[in-house]
Amino acid sequence: MEAYLLDWANLLLRWLHVITAIAWIGSSFYFVFLDNNLIKPKSPDLLEKGVDGAMWAVHGGGFYNPQKYMVAPKKIHTELHWFYWESYSTWLSGFALFTVLYLWNAGTFLVDKALFDWSAGAAIAAALGFLVAFWLIYDRICQWFGFRENGERIVGVLVFIVVAFSAWLACQLFAGRAAFLLVGAMLATAMSANVFFWIIPGQRKVVAAMTSGAPYKAADLAIHGKRGKQRSVHNTYFTLPVLFAMLSNHYSFLYTHRWNWLILTLMMLAGALIRQFFVQRHGWKHGRAANPWPWAAAGVAIILVVMVAVREAPPENSKTVATNDPSVLASQGKNADNFATVQQIITQRCTSCHGAQVQLKNIRLDTVEGIRTHAKGIVQQVVVLRQMPMNNATGITEAERALIKEWGEAGAPTP
Repeated sequence: MEAYLLDWANLLLRWLHVITAIAWIGSSFYFVFLDNNLIKPKSPDLLEKGVDGAMWAVHGGGFYNPQKYMVAPKKIHTELHWFYWESYSTWLSGFALFTVLYLWNAGTFLVDKALFDWSAGAAIAAALGFLVAFWLIYDRICQWFGFRENGERIVGVLVFIVVAFSAWLACQLFAGRAAFLLVGAMLATAMSANVFFWIIPGQRKVVAAMTSGAPYKAADLAIHGKRGKQRSVHNTYFTLPVLFAMLSNHYSFLYTHRWNWLILTLMMLAGALIRQFFVQRHGWKHGRAANPWPWAAAGVAIILVVMVAVREAPPENSKTVATNDPSVLASQGKNADNFATVQQIITQRCTSCHGAQVQLKNIRLDTVEGIRTHAKGIVQQVVVLRQMPMNNATGITEAERALIKEWGEAGAPTP
């Protein structure tokens, strides 16, 4: 019953997380689009009202005329709409999903004893520490360097270094799949923390000054707009890297690679460069920015380099599938019987999709080396998630799943 309820929690939280993430990313991308397409009005009535930029748009059979006021308008005549629950809901649902899947099953999903032999509790504490530590370091970098001359370039370089180091450290401590997700989660945590600690509080102070009736100077409130704009821009550049980290943990040929941390870092960098193309293209159209295509070309070039570098030829000297020959089993050591049984199950149930002829998701399980490389993923997919074999097309039995579970709990030994 517990596994059944966890499956439902996993499904419903994943559903909620995707919906709220779409809402948050959609609104974020839309406001970035607006900022880069607003044009200084020439109409005296708009200038008198303090409109700094405006544009016309058509959608759904109607025309829209968004207008932006720098710092604050003189008066807000209708209800003021806030954009923050999309962010909070995305983070809360994502953290709940992370708890149900990774923290609840920390011994299987976080801990890979072949990498780092520690307890599930210690791994959970370290995972949570990643989220908190990255936010504190990133936030301090922004405060120290963000508003200096060339401050944003300094922030960008330092944050990239911190992210690269975090990716390396996570891949040394945690199972590869968890490491990729954790790096994405720490960036997503910083994104939501930007909204919670800086963007919304700053906007609330501006609104409070406007509605208090007391006189105020727009210059005194400008810092809140600058900080909010800074963190909002950072969030838009974090978005594609976060999405890649979240999606890539489903592809074991990435997170099991010996250079997994570098692959993750480069692909996230590619995402940020491609996002720069989309941000800059609107300013380029209005003559306010340089041609954005070099950014897109750089991002795509990094992806192509990674694609070529990651592809590896199958090991020539890998041991092939075990047989029932007692002499062969004896030569495989004290774990021979257990491993030979597991290997025969994998051969019968898995190699039709992950064998010599077909390697879906670049996973090959017809060799000892392949099973050793993907051992954690095999246990996760076959025993914990029960997603493989897909639709149980090869008819794996509960007894066979139990044997794979026993093998995994023993540390997934291979000859």
